[in-house]
Amino acid sequence: MPSLIDIRRRIRSVKSTEQITKALKMVSAAKLRRAQDRVIASRPYVAMLGKVLANVAAAVESGGEIEENPLLARRPERRILLVLVTSDTGKAGAFNTNLIKAAQRFMAERPDAEVTLVAIGRKGRDFFRKRGSAITAEYTGMAKAPYGDIAAVAHSAIDTFREGDTDAVYLIFNGFKSVMAQTLTVTRVLPAETPKSAEPIDYIFDQPPAVILGELLPKYVETAFYGALLESTAAEHGARMTAMDAATTNAGEMIDKLTLYMNRVRQASITKEIIEVVSGAAGAE
Repeated sequence: MPSLIDIRRRIRSVKSTEQITKALKMVSAAKLRRAQDRVIASRPYVAMLGKVLANVAAAVESGGEIEENPLLARRPERRILLVLVTSDTGKAGAFNTNLIKAAQRFMAERPDAEVTLVAIGRKGRDFFRKRGSAITAEYTGMAKAPYGDIAAVAHSAIDTFREGDTDAVYLIFNGFKSVMAQTLTVTRVLPAETPKSAEPIDYIFDQPPAVILGELLPKYVETAFYGALLESTAAEHGARMTAMDAATTNAGEMIDKLTLYMNRVRQASITKEIIEVVSGAAGAE
């Protein structure tokens, strides 16, 4: 049976952990609010860009020039660039584990393809680096990076695809659904999939539609990367907030159990001392 000193030391340790998890939950809640606002603010822009791209692509397709754009070129997927978006820090439950498992599953399902990795986030980078996977580029601190830095990552993937060094580019990230839930997303960004417009708009073009499409497609890929980072950041804070809330609750329950156990041990100790005193007094008589 542990002594009272050991139990009190354990209670102090758990209380210290409870304070840390409670603080992390509050920090994540504040960051989540800002990250969620950024995600919500970006979605109308993404929707409008997709709508404009669909209409321009329809105009280009009617002219028979749609296949001339290098970002639309479809080739057998023998060399694949996989962009994995994880977090830089842990304490977010299964947030990073699910992403890493999805990346491993993606590679296992394509045994004949040469899959190279671009790791955005320290957790994914560390995991695959220890296992000797081919990592062509790695980026950390991207959650707070400006649009220009993320666009540079996207353009690096675009150049690799345009030059024929890779046949497809895929993104794996956690999309933000709610505080309690994230959506594991695996999407192909190159070759670009031009959205279909339900009601095409007949634009008056100042330049040929093919030229405009050539300008819009890189912007569309940039937006896909930027949106993935925004979604992943919001999902990360939501997952950490949920995980820390559960950890705080578990710590509180453990403190209650340890306190109850300590009181029982102390009561048993006092009872034992009383019995010894009474027995000693009875023996003296």
